[in-house]
Amino acid sequence: MLSVGVSRMGKTRVVFIDPGAIVNSSYYCNIVLEKGLLLDIRAICRHYRWTLQQDGAPAHTARTTIDYLKKST
Repeated sequence: MLSVGVSRMGKTRVVFIDPGAIVNSSYYCNIVLEKGLLLDIRAICRHYRWTLQQDGAPAHTARTTIDYLKKST
């Protein structure tokens, strides 16, 4: 499994999910977002406003993920 961000301004690197990993909120925030997507999104968008659009996966909608994103973006 993998995750990637795409916009008209560019794309992020592909973040590969470790085989057998359970993608809960902690894994999603610490590995996928913090060490992957958010670093690239910030570099690509710089001072422009941006919106992270996610689907309804449990790791995306978990309260801890929402809180993490509010603090990190």
